[in-house]
Amino acid sequence: MPLPRTATTFAPPVMEARRWLQGVDFAADRPLINVSQAAPVDPPPQALRQAMADAALHNVEAHLYGPVLGLPELRAELAGVTARHYGGTVTPAQVCITSGCNQAFAAAIATLCAEGDEVILPTPWYFNHKMWLDMSGVSAIPLATEADLLPDPDRAAALITSRTRAIAMVTPNNPGGVEYPAELVQAFFDLARRHGIALILDETYRDFDSRSGPPHALFQDPDWADTLIHLYSFSKAYRLTGHRVGAMLTSETRLAEAEKFLDTVAICPAQLGQHAALWGMRNLGQWLAGERDEILARRAAITEHFPRLEPSGWKLLGLGGYFAYLQHPFAQSAATLAPELVRSAGILCLPGTMFHPQGDDGGARELRIAFANLDAPGIGVLFDRLESLRQG
Repeated sequence: MPLPRTATTFAPPVMEARRWLQGVDFAADRPLINVSQAAPVDPPPQALRQAMADAALHNVEAHLYGPVLGLPELRAELAGVTARHYGGTVTPAQVCITSGCNQAFAAAIATLCAEGDEVILPTPWYFNHKMWLDMSGVSAIPLATEADLLPDPDRAAALITSRTRAIAMVTPNNPGGVEYPAELVQAFFDLARRHGIALILDETYRDFDSRSGPPHALFQDPDWADTLIHLYSFSKAYRLTGHRVGAMLTSETRLAEAEKFLDTVAICPAQLGQHAALWGMRNLGQWLAGERDEILARRAAITEHFPRLEPSGWKLLGLGGYFAYLQHPFAQSAATLAPELVRSAGILCLPGTMFHPQGDDGGARELRIAFANLDAPGIGVLFDRLESLRQG
């Protein structure tokens, strides 16, 4: 008897990790360091919250169903910002707003895939992408990355079959943190185009990329929408995680198909969150630049402190966006080490086994640290605790 869709995949990893906290007490002078989830812990800035309150009080339409593909003003604003950021051309008709970036991925897959189709995912992969493919009856084909956590287009080409519908990538990467070079992104775009498949490019963390200028040139191609499905999230940039506002940029033809999916599962994205995203894009450019500077300072703190761990065998595999991806030196699997760190070190992080296929030993030595949840002094405390494990 076939399994119901939800039974075809694993439990949500972040929720599983939170269960490790049950029954564990943390002393006041040694509180829990929670680096398990990539989400801002602070609310949106006061001015943005005031704009949301004003919309709630004075904009009657903010409480009604809106267009399935999102507010026209927000679609147009994102099209313009994206075009300027990447030095390309994007029209509002190529943009839709979704209830978070995960829904954008789900909508993209719904327009691409039938039962038994395949999507190539570099590993370590973003587990929610794998979960959705599982529940859609689509095979996630793992593409092992190199030592620098970058995928190889030639290895990807060898995995393409008649059932392949897309290659899905995240840059800056979750969980690895690495920023994919422009020429690598271009190579995957060219590969997808040659084979008549889609390149799904999730750039949720693009606002915290350490590089200046466009991170790639895909939007400069006049026919980009024939191949590229671009995903974005407002959650990290404007601290709107609870309001679920994401986006998908692709061809008008594909958005007409996505509209069927989005209308069925949500009818429309949340109105207040969309008004918040629109106000943020129009008014918080300088504030967002400061947020980026702060994340880069925290990233620099990781670089500064990491040499303390190297003598005991730790390795920094990837760093960027919100994440540091570490190789630990212990004999036990990360699957058992991570829960133990809650009790022994007061650290909640995710094991690499959550980002690899079942039975793949690649994640057994790896841990993901969502460092954006800590300020620079907090990162120092994190490394104090990790360093103390040498004597543990």
